[in-house]
Amino acid sequence: MASLFYLFLPNAYPCYQRSEKWMRERSNQLREEVSQLFDAFEDMVEKMNLVDTLQRLGIDHLFEEKIETTLNIIHSAEFDSPSLHDVALRFRLLRQQGFWVSSDVFNKFKHRDGSFMIDITNDPKGLLSLYNAANLLTHNEETLEEAILFSRHWLELMKSSLKPRLAKQVSRALQIPLPRTLKRVEAISYMSEYNVHEQTYNPSILELAKVDFNLLQHIHQKELKVITQWWEDLSKDIGLDYIRDRIVECYFWSYSIYFEEEYTRARMILAKFFMLTSLLDDTYDTHATLEECRKLNVAIQSWDASDVSVLPDYLKKFFLKVMSNFMEFENELEPHTKHCNAYNRKMFQLLSGYYLQEAEWFHNNYVPSFEEQIKVSVMSAGIQALSVCILVGMGDIVTNEALEWAIGNNDAVRAGGEVARFMDDMAAFKV
Repeated sequence: MASLFYLFLPNAYPCYQRSEKWMRERSNQLREEVSQLFDAFEDMVEKMNLVDTLQRLGIDHLFEEKIETTLNIIHSAEFDSPSLHDVALRFRLLRQQGFWVSSDVFNKFKHRDGSFMIDITNDPKGLLSLYNAANLLTHNEETLEEAILFSRHWLELMKSSLKPRLAKQVSRALQIPLPRTLKRVEAISYMSEYNVHEQTYNPSILELAKVDFNLLQHIHQKELKVITQWWEDLSKDIGLDYIRDRIVECYFWSYSIYFEEEYTRARMILAKFFMLTSLLDDTYDTHATLEECRKLNVAIQSWDASDVSVLPDYLKKFFLKVMSNFMEFENELEPHTKHCNAYNRKMFQLLSGYYLQEAEWFHNNYVPSFEEQIKVSVMSAGIQALSVCILVGMGDIVTNEALEWAIGNNDAVRAGGEVARFMDDMAAFKV
C-alpha cells in the first residue's frame, strides 16, 4: 500500500524536478533511443524481455505499434525453448495482448500423469513466471488451474530464502498476480528493481520510465486539483452535508483504468460520473424519505428540468446540477461523438431505478430472496455503468457496437457485476 502514496505525491523522482517542457523534450529523445532497440534485438527471447520490461516500467503506452508488431512476429514464429521462464513469459505476453496460446505449451514441464515436474521448483524465476502466466486462465483450463496451485505452494515455501529483489516480486505476485495489478503501482516498484543485473538493462529505458512517470504525474496532479475544485463547488451549491467526500477515491479508480495523457477527457468524465452516482446512492440510502426517493427517480427518468417542481428544495438543486453536469459531458465531446453521452445518461437512469428498489426494500422492512437481491444488487454495484462510461470520452476508437455491447446485460458485464458485488459485500461484512 505504501507505493500508492507515490502516485500523487509531488516529485516521485526528485532528480527530475524539471519543467514540463523539459520533460517532454527529454522524453521524445529517449523514446527515439529506446525505439531502436526493437530492431537491434534479433533474438526472440530478447524481444520478449524488452516488451516485458517496457510494460512493467509503465512505458509500453509509448510504443504501442512497435509492441503490437513484435508480438505478432512472436506469435507466428516457431518457439521451442526448454526454459520455463521463457515459455511462460511468451504465454503471458501474448495472452495479455489478445492472442490465443494453448496451455499445452506447459506440457513439457509435466509428467505423463499430468503432474508438474518437481525439478522446476529449482527455478524460482521460472516458477514465478508460470504463476503469473497461469493467472490468465479461461474456463476449463485444468493445466493452468494446477499450475497456479503448484507454483503458489512452492513460491510460498521459498520466498523467505530468495534474493531480496526476487522475493519482493514474489510477495507482490502472491498478493495480486502481475496480470491483475495496477500498472502504475507495479511501475513504481519495478523502477527500483530494474538495474544492471537485468538482461535488458539499458539506462535510457530507466530514465525514460522516470521522466514519463513524473510527466504523467504532473498531469494527474493538475487533473486532481481541477476535479477537487469541481467537487467543492458542487457540494457548496447543493448543500448536501450527508454525502461522502470520495473525490480522491473516485479519481483514483478512473486513473487506474487509463492513466495515459490522451485519455484526460475520458478520465475526468468517468471520475465525475463516479462522484455523481455516489451522491445519488447516498441520497437514496441515508437521507431521502421513501416518497422523496420516488419523486427523485421520476424526475431522473423523465430528464426534464420542468419536473424539478415536484422535488423538495434540497433535491431541486441536486437534480439540476446532475443535468447540467451531463450537459457539460456532452459539450466536451466532438460533434460526431456527442451521441455517446446518451448512453451515459441511460446508465445513470438505470442506476437510479436500482437504488430506488433497494430503498423500497429498506423502508418497507422487506427482506428479498437471494435471487431478488442478486438481480438488483449486481446491477447497483455499477459495473454495467462503468462498462459504458469508461468508453464515452475515449473518442473515435469507440464504436456504437461497443456501447451497445456495454449497455446490454450480457454475460461478461454481469459476471463483472457479480465479482464487484460479492467483493464489496465481503469487505463491508468484515467492517
